[in-house]
Amino acid sequence: MLLGQYERTGAMREQGNSLSRRGFVRLASITAAGCSVVGFGEGWAQGQPAKAVPLFDGKTLDGWIDIENNATLLGTDGIADPGAFAAKLVSATDAVSVMLRGKLEPLVRVDLATYSAANANAKALMSALVKDINQVIAGPSIYDATRFSGVTLRPETEELLKASPQGVRVTRLNKLLIEDAYPAELQKSAKMGWEVKDGAIASTGVGRGVIYTAKDYGRYRLMFTMRHVSGQPDHPACVLIFCQRPQGDETPLDALGGIQFDVPSGGHWDYRVGMNKDGGAEYTQVAKVPFDVHAWSHIELLVDATTGTARMAVAQPVGSKAVEVLDFKDATAGRVGPIALQMHNAGLFDEYKDMTIEVDPKEDKLISVG
Repeated sequence: MLLGQYERTGAMREQGNSLSRRGFVRLASITAAGCSVVGFGEGWAQGQPAKAVPLFDGKTLDGWIDIENNATLLGTDGIADPGAFAAKLVSATDAVSVMLRGKLEPLVRVDLATYSAANANAKALMSALVKDINQVIAGPSIYDATRFSGVTLRPETEELLKASPQGVRVTRLNKLLIEDAYPAELQKSAKMGWEVKDGAIASTGVGRGVIYTAKDYGRYRLMFTMRHVSGQPDHPACVLIFCQRPQGDETPLDALGGIQFDVPSGGHWDYRVGMNKDGGAEYTQVAKVPFDVHAWSHIELLVDATTGTARMAVAQPVGSKAVEVLDFKDATAGRVGPIALQMHNAGLFDEYKDMTIEVDPKEDKLISVG
């Protein structure tokens, strides 16, 4: 079978810098520049308008929804023993293998029968197999008491079953069930993609995905501090706006189909359906500043879905006057929706804190720039 029969392409880019970790800065409240301040970190000098409210409490991920792609999708690196997995899918008589075998494309089933890691098409075949299995994972619940009667379920799977999951949680359940059915052949899913660490929303490096707000926003000022800790492979930290919220059992779009701002560097990407590119005239790089991604930066994003505009300013060190770095304008992109933080790929560790939002800001300007 030719390699090209299985290959799939996608637009992505890799860039960034590696970082060292720093401790969390104690909570504080100060006033600056005649503005009311919602203070969180020592050295915080950017004025916060009186209407700004915390978007993250520094202790829990309440109000946020975590979607880490490895939690809901099987990757080729999740197959611990490709040969044994292929053999079971071809000839095993257990109910789960019979079910999965019936969901595979005919050509995939044929080639699995002669699978060998030494074959030229082995990698492409595993990619095609993963694609078919992910279609099963993304569908309705595969759980049936008879089908899984001989499978030992881990505690997380059992708890999710008892919770009568809906939407993306059904997808998570399907993935856990398949992993439990093949304990020697498949890797166990790692923890979810985000956690609270030292008062910050921190990515755990387990895989590509996002964490997004439970509420939707249209016109707002978002302010926070952040740092990119490390990456292997590396990529800048990313914030997504104008995102599309998944509905019901709908599988979320990659990066929620949003508009990406790399922080603090000012890189960018357009994840809208049919786009998936680094953008064109809709992005304007106002200033190119060699920020130290090892250090904490203060970020201000002024966003308006009604006009499809967004402006980003960065202050480094935190407490200094900010510089406008990147603007976006495309009326067709404006969408009322969630705000998201993206973990671009596995191996990335980013931290965000001091996060506040001002809805319908009185001043239509970047207040951190002065």
